[in-house]
Amino acid sequence: MSIHDITFTEKKDTRSGFGVGIFEAGQQNENVVALCADLVGSLKLEKFIEHFPTRFIQTGIAEANMIGMAAGLTIGGKIPVATTFANFGTGRVYDQIRQSVAYSDKNVKICCSHAGLTLGEDGATHQILEDIGLMKMLPNMTVVVPADYNQTRLATKAIIERHGPTYLRFGRPVWPIFTPSEDATFEIGKAQVLAEGIDVTIIACGHLVWNAVLAAQELEKQGISVELINMHTIKPLDIDAILKSASKTKCIVTAEEHQRNGGLGDSVAQVLIQHMPIPQEYVAVNDSFGESGTPDQLLEKYGLMPQNIIEAAKKAIARK
Repeated sequence: MSIHDITFTEKKDTRSGFGVGIFEAGQQNENVVALCADLVGSLKLEKFIEHFPTRFIQTGIAEANMIGMAAGLTIGGKIPVATTFANFGTGRVYDQIRQSVAYSDKNVKICCSHAGLTLGEDGATHQILEDIGLMKMLPNMTVVVPADYNQTRLATKAIIERHGPTYLRFGRPVWPIFTPSEDATFEIGKAQVLAEGIDVTIIACGHLVWNAVLAAQELEKQGISVELINMHTIKPLDIDAILKSASKTKCIVTAEEHQRNGGLGDSVAQVLIQHMPIPQEYVAVNDSFGESGTPDQLLEKYGLMPQNIIEAAKKAIARK
C-alpha cells in the first residue's frame, strides 16, 4: 500500500471503540463480565450494562478492590474486564496487578482509557505516561495499544478471546479513523505494515500512528521512502517485523505518547541492540510530567507532532 492511500473517514474516540468491542464480546461469550471503578460513561459501558446488567459490577472508587475481584472471578471461569482511567488502572493498583493477576497468571483484562497527554485539560496527575513500561515489565502480561476506533474495537474482542493477563490502552480524544472496519483482522503480536519503503522505518503505536502517517506522507513528497509500521502490540513484540524492516532501511524512528524510558522505543532498541545495531531516534516525552492543555497543544509542546517525526527521520537517515 502507498502511504498516500491512507486517509481518514471520520473521527471518533478510541474509548468508544472499546465500548462497542466489549458489547460484541459480551454477545459472543456469556462469561464476559465488566467491572468499573465509577467511570461507566467515560469507559462507554452503557450498552454492555443495558444488555447484560447481571454481568456488570460497579466497584466504586476502589481500584485495588476491583483488581482483586477480577482475579477472583477468573477462578469461576469468568472473563473479567476491569475498566478505569489508565492512571488509576495501572499506577494506583500496581501491587494488586503484580500479585493477584500477573504472578498468578489470571485471565484478567485491564482496559484503560484516558492514557497519555491527549487526556488534555485534566493535567499531569491524570496523564499517565509510564503505564506501558509498568505493564510490559510484568511477566505473563500482554500489552496492546491500538491506533484508532476501529482497531480498538477489534483489539478488545481479540484480547478477550485470548487467555491470559492483558493490558489494553486507549484514549479520550476524537481521533482520525484510518484502519478498515469491514473484514478487518487483528492479531495480537503481529505488527501492521501500513506502507513499505527503503529509506527509513517509522514504528508507532496508539494516537501517534496517525501523526506518523502524516509525517510519512510529507517525507514521501520530499523524496524519502518510508516504511511505516503500526506496532499495536508492545508485548509480545513482533521482532520479525522490526528486523525485516530494519534490514531494508538501516535506520528507525519510534513514536509514542509515552515516556521515552520504558515504552515502545525501548522495546525496539532492545531488539536492535541484540540483533541489528542501527541508528534509532525516539519521538516520545522526554522524562517529564504533563500539564493541563488541549491535546494538540500538549502534543506540540512535548514534541509528538508530525513535524517532530519528520525531523527524527531525517536525523536517523543522516546517522546511517
